[in-house]
Amino acid sequence: MRRALLALAVLVAPVLCTAQILIGQTAGFTGTVAAGVKETSEGARLWIDQVNASGGVNGQKIEVIAMDDKFDPKIAAENAKVLIEEKNVLAMFLNRGTPHTQAIIPLLDANRIALVGPSTGAAVLHTPFQKHIFNVRATYQREVEKAVLHLHTVGITRIAVVYADDSFGADGLEGAQKGFKKAGIQAVASIKADRSKPDFAAIIPVLLQKESQAVVWIASGGAVAEGVKALRAAKSAARVVTLSNNASSGFIKSLGDVATGVIVTQVFPSERSAEFAFVKEAAALARAKGVELSPAMLEGFAAAKILVEGLRKAGPKPTRAKLITALESIRKFDLGGMEVSYSPEDHSGLDFADLSIIGQDGRFRR
Repeated sequence: MRRALLALAVLVAPVLCTAQILIGQTAGFTGTVAAGVKETSEGARLWIDQVNASGGVNGQKIEVIAMDDKFDPKIAAENAKVLIEEKNVLAMFLNRGTPHTQAIIPLLDANRIALVGPSTGAAVLHTPFQKHIFNVRATYQREVEKAVLHLHTVGITRIAVVYADDSFGADGLEGAQKGFKKAGIQAVASIKADRSKPDFAAIIPVLLQKESQAVVWIASGGAVAEGVKALRAAKSAARVVTLSNNASSGFIKSLGDVATGVIVTQVFPSERSAEFAFVKEAAALARAKGVELSPAMLEGFAAAKILVEGLRKAGPKPTRAKLITALESIRKFDLGGMEVSYSPEDHSGLDFADLSIIGQDGRFRR
């Protein structure tokens, strides 16, 4: 009888195995982008928790080791080094920020490890081609260009640009310039602002002096929220447009009573869309956890789906090299109404861009 039980234990043991796939994440869980980071991470957990509850990937559960870089590129690089070289993670995932991602690239290349779903639309991550970065969302340049063209279409011609003094801001400014060129107009002002501590006392008077009808504000959520408050306090009714890095309910809360009317570009369909199975699936998982789905959560959800598909294709004993090969073999992967394809020469991901406006009810409206 005892031998029979031992034999049964041997047969059952592999099924009960809880060996983990370690994935690394460094992002600003505190600091100016904390609200957005929290929501993208929650969105990713919706799918990862679902996969783990169903037995994991090829019998292994996924564990995300997350570290707070306080939205500081230097700390982001330090965290990535720990995760890659000490924690021996299989891949990096869903980090936040353009200069932060640039700081990580040398580590990715040296260790031949993938970064899946960086939460940034920087063009520099697309061109020149980055072997170890698998983008999911559209570029910031595409977003800003669309925003400028939209403003021009509705009759607004006096448009100012305020942009952070880092690679993210410069990237967004380039997109704005493309939009102005297509519209046949010029910006009434282009103002570079400190990434961490914008000088609103200097910025707002310029916007007023130039009689700006609209301001395209390319910065982190905290900086944009304080900028809008300062603009409204100066009695300016100029429309404010910001980018998808601020497409979170946390950003709306930070705006407070000046939220209504702020335009936010989006890189995923509406979180209330019944047209996309991908959105309905995420919404159902969010409801089961008692949370309300947001655009930022959809970004994390999509990135997690792609990560899991790569892990599935990499097989039961994934390595860093196998995962990269697996990700590059993804063709027309259906997220649920949106397809993603990669190849050894193209890691661009999706190219969806749209506009939303914050309504009086404190929700994004399309």
